[in-house]
Amino acid sequence: MTIDPQIKEAREHLIRARAVAVLTGAGISADSGVPTFRGTDGLWRNFRSEDLATPEAFERNPRLVWEWYNWRREVIAAKKPNEAHYALARLEAGKQNFHLITQNVDGLHRLAGSKKLSELHGDIWKVRCTSCRLVSDNRDVPLSLLPHCRTCGGLLRPHIVWFGEALDREVLDASLSAVESCDVLLIIGTSGLVYPAAMLMPTAKAHQAYVIEVNLDPTPYSSDVHLSLQGRAKDIVPLLL
Repeated sequence: MTIDPQIKEAREHLIRARAVAVLTGAGISADSGVPTFRGTDGLWRNFRSEDLATPEAFERNPRLVWEWYNWRREVIAAKKPNEAHYALARLEAGKQNFHLITQNVDGLHRLAGSKKLSELHGDIWKVRCTSCRLVSDNRDVPLSLLPHCRTCGGLLRPHIVWFGEALDREVLDASLSAVESCDVLLIIGTSGLVYPAAMLMPTAKAHQAYVIEVNLDPTPYSSDVHLSLQGRAKDIVPLLL
């Protein structure tokens, strides 16, 4: 079987790499049927996601916000990891120095078996107490409204980084450390233009990493990476192994 020269080149770099970092975005989850919750996918009772995913919205009407997140959880609960998710879990198993950074909150990477993982924007299957700050897993579908902390009784909120909130410092530091020390950075299903994820690719290049992009369409970064592979993540990522 003839191997595409670009796929072969990507494979060779991944084989030789002592350290690999991966950044994933909505594109990899779209191949599992997870909607973006924006645009035509984002319509929910005539609200925009940007109007619900804020601390102010939760303070005004926590029940409304939880109704939206319960709906999202019900949609995501029916989805499964795809071939790209499983391929990245296998890649992790074969590399001693590996780190996966995701902008997604759907938890599909964990379901596929990924363990060395930084979730930049949180996890929809985790909740955080607004009183004692305890973070815990919660996969209830449907979710009781309003959910309260079993430890202190405080109101729970989704463990998600909302608009106007800073990313967790430890998660961000781990992500930066991974791209600063990697030999190869693999970017999958994201334009990488939303900060702070937007600084990861330039940081990796500045530290001499070889950057491979996998995306359905060209992105603003396509001309800056070393290798840009166009197509669905579920089709291309398994070929890289």
